[in-house]
Amino acid sequence: MPKPIVINGRELSAKYAPYIIAEVSANHNGSIERAKQTILAAKKAGAHAVKIQSYTPDTMTIQSDAPDFCLTEGIWKGRTLYDLYAEAYTPFEWHPELFAFAKSHQITLFSSPFDESAVDLLASLEAPAYKVASFELVDLPLIAYMAKQGKPILMSTGMASLEEIGEAIETARTNGCNEIAIFHCVSSYPAPLEQANLRSITALRDEFDVQVGLSDHTLGTTASVAATVLGASLIEKHFTLNRADGGVDSSFSLEPSEMQSLVENCKGAFDALGVVNLERPESEGDNRDYRRSLYFVNDIKTGSTIGKNDVRRIRPGMGLAPKYYDSIVGSLAKRDIKRGDRVTISDLND
Repeated sequence: MPKPIVINGRELSAKYAPYIIAEVSANHNGSIERAKQTILAAKKAGAHAVKIQSYTPDTMTIQSDAPDFCLTEGIWKGRTLYDLYAEAYTPFEWHPELFAFAKSHQITLFSSPFDESAVDLLASLEAPAYKVASFELVDLPLIAYMAKQGKPILMSTGMASLEEIGEAIETARTNGCNEIAIFHCVSSYPAPLEQANLRSITALRDEFDVQVGLSDHTLGTTASVAATVLGASLIEKHFTLNRADGGVDSSFSLEPSEMQSLVENCKGAFDALGVVNLERPESEGDNRDYRRSLYFVNDIKTGSTIGKNDVRRIRPGMGLAPKYYDSIVGSLAKRDIKRGDRVTISDLND
């Protein structure tokens, strides 16, 4: 069993229902007030934490319309990287206010830093964990810098090979981080459900001996609930107040009622797993009395031969078990029998 990690006093492992993270990303649509409303809505929907992203356009890329810096497919086709990040970023000056707001409403807030200056900012705000985005998993110097902060690190594995995942984990460990979780992730926006490959969750846990969750970019909640059954310790899902309001990530984000359903359904799926117990559960109770058993269906005099048509395997289950049917048929009645009498052990041949 992989070692648990702890975020703000909450232990995360497959022993518990998954830790649900609402990813705000760019869904604040450039408004700090909307960002606050989104944090509050995530709290009301039952999410355990909210995650933002900490970067500026200039810490992510350079302003250029050269072919290398232009997106040619997907939902952001035709935009430059710089233009996209200029619309999507969460200004550094918002961070203190957002962290204070989340703390006042008793919901955990943390972030994905995309360079060392963002790590420094988050450290100054006492962020309880750091998230490595899939695209940054190969930035080993950045992971090393995060690891030195002494907080848990969560890593998304979209696009990464097993070798690259191993290098990222080893980098974190050798730089002092011993609380690591990874997210199985398909870095497609949205990700096709049939390509979710959720069985990778158990394979990653076996391979790296760390807590494993799902960063879910599929539409809906099916993948997240299924991941719970496979032992996901964490679920991350993009979240917005209203998809109709638009925004860079809105098309594949959950609205509040959907996030509430995700939280409830993942908890329900986890509860349904229960434990390995081949004893019959207490909830079956008296229903055992309504299984099939043997009953006499004709009046029979003492000493008469009991025929096939004299006994039936019927409900309720208060008579002898059906497995004794062949033993009772052909035997002699030891008493006067009335239709509806149970077959009992004393009716069998000696």
